Amino acid sequence: MIRTRASAFLAVPGILQAHLSRAGAGIMSHQPMDDPIPNLWNDEGCAGFTPAELLLYRSNLLGADLRITNFAGGNTSAKIRMRDPLTDEEADVLWVKGSGGDLGSMKLDDFATLYLDKLLALERRYRGREREDELVGYLPHCTFGLNPRAASIDTPLHAFLPFRHIDHLHPDSVIAVAATRRGGGLVREVFGGEIGWLSWQRPGFDLGLRLREKCAREPHLKGIVLGGHGLMTWGQTSKACYEASLRVINRAAEHLARSASGERAVFGAPRVPSLPEAERRELVARLMPLLRGKLSTRERKIAHFSDAPEALEFASSARAKELAAIGTSCPDHFLRTKIKPLYVDRAPGPGYPGSDPIEALRTELDALIAAYRRDYAAYYERCKRLDSPPMRDPSPVVILLPGVGLLTFARDKPMARQASEFYLNAIRVMRGACLIDEYVGLPEAEAFGIEYWPLEEAKLKRLPPERSLSRRIALVTGGAGGIGKATARRLLQEMACVVLTDIDSAGLASAGEELGREFGQDLVRWATCDVTDEHAVAQACRLVATEYGGLDILVCCAGLASSAPVEETTLALWQKNLDVLTTGYFLASREAFRCMREQGLGGSIVFVASKNALVASPNASAYCTAKAAVLHLARCLALEGAPHGIRVNTVNPDAVLRGSKIWDGEWRKERADTYGI
Repeated sequence: MIRTRASAFLAVPGILQAHLSRAGAGIMSHQPMDDPIPNLWNDEGCAGFTPAELLLYRSNLLGADLRITNFAGGNTSAKIRMRDPLTDEEADVLWVKGSGGDLGSMKLDDFATLYLDKLLALERRYRGREREDELVGYLPHCTFGLNPRAASIDTPLHAFLPFRHIDHLHPDSVIAVAATRRGGGLVREVFGGEIGWLSWQRPGFDLGLRLREKCAREPHLKGIVLGGHGLMTWGQTSKACYEASLRVINRAAEHLARSASGERAVFGAPRVPSLPEAERRELVARLMPLLRGKLSTRERKIAHFSDAPEALEFASSARAKELAAIGTSCPDHFLRTKIKPLYVDRAPGPGYPGSDPIEALRTELDALIAAYRRDYAAYYERCKRLDSPPMRDPSPVVILLPGVGLLTFARDKPMARQASEFYLNAIRVMRGACLIDEYVGLPEAEAFGIEYWPLEEAKLKRLPPERSLSRRIALVTGGAGGIGKATARRLLQEMACVVLTDIDSAGLASAGEELGREFGQDLVRWATCDVTDEHAVAQACRLVATEYGGLDILVCCAGLASSAPVEETTLALWQKNLDVLTTGYFLASREAFRCMREQGLGGSIVFVASKNALVASPNASAYCTAKAAVLHLARCLALEGAPHGIRVNTVNPDAVLRGSKIWDGEWRKERADTYGI
């Protein structure tokens, strides 16, 4: 977790876990939208903080709850009096969350800092709304203190409002009001004139000017709701600003709660029953590789699955298809999810035609995905402008599967998880809007203007380059051992998603937690597995498919070591070597083949064999024979895999000391005795 001072968060119960969730644990809070958001401000915990540290403290508190704003959504700011390093005179400096930052996990250097007077002077350069984007190029000229953090396109919204502290948030409860047919009237009804309303307008310089004019005309306002977009609130101190935001959000939530008393089925009666949890997960494990292959024709994808209550309810409801077609409302939502999801019309549940729902879906998915891509390409052609970036991958990001839940596909696991979280927010918004009025999305042209905004394209281009194994999914057996753990670390360094298995539960958990801390919890999963157990191996591969969408790399490291003269080698010892070192590799590779062939994306299988597969050693006939069998198994599988782009290879190490567990038992003594040491 990122913080300025440990005392700030140690003093706030629950905040640490919330930040870990946002930082990549993949844990989404499913608290209802209309539950009150608690005030977590702790005066003692932040006593002595500088104004900048208080801004960070407020930002992290607001960002810790996904009902307030989702990952990388919203902005906070403070106008702070600082000494100018050039003139040594005092100057007003706008501290505002920088481009691409996340409120929940940001630190001080994620804020952009700009001279306020220079920002305000940009109005003299303003040549009208159709040319407002050119002013973004002037923002670096306003930088204070040589700060390299790029300023957000929302910076003018904070600069032109005459308040010291400002929050711009995307709370579900407020957007539910803002995304209705009667949005302006409902804002007056809910907030009694204390909160203003501005109809939808894309964020930027002109919206900043409109906000200033609105506050000048109505100085009594304590906040402004932006149509289809979010909430602006303010205060004279960081604490007052934080509490003002919570008051408005909770008031909207209270209104929705009152509207929901004796609530009907907002999305209509369930169109299909939800499958039991075990059946849902079994179906997703089988479906994911098929879907991933079909969606990765242009660029490979990583998947995320959610059967959160709201995802399951919405996907299975009578109105899901209708509402999904309207599209999302808040710009932050459809930037991650595309303007609308792919809805699978027929549910793979009870009564689905055909004995096997996956086989029944196979050809249907081809038609659905092709239709979605055609529809998306037509949307691009209708709305594109001369300066529009080229069309991106037209495949869906979000797939709604009635009876099962929500599947998302993106370039990496964090983005797939975030897309899922954003669509869950969109579902909550649709629920709230339907409770009080008619839900509306953004007009298509406006949605396109955000999705293909050249300024957003520039933000995408600032993302770090992908590593060599990004978009790849790996399974490592024997992951708690020296070679297995080192292999997992190397794969993670190249940004692969990695699932570790081992029979040693404690060692596996230790390795998984260590690697999760080092590389982010999104990229690491683990499961106890005995590689000699056919069912356990199949379950491990299902976990890989459910968590990430499929499998690209299998590294078999699970092993043991034994030493005995042939006449003292028991049948049990002989069989144990064959079971672990040969059968275990066979079972894992068989499951990997099934998954890789279903995907149609090729793959790589690596067996960690041994020098003993090629050169015999005395007093190790069982071990050497099993390793030699593994080597020949790899040759056989390489022939079978070649037509499908599946490569199979071995590495044959000699003794590995560092991190290896085989030296902890009798092996050390047995080998020493063999060589008279």
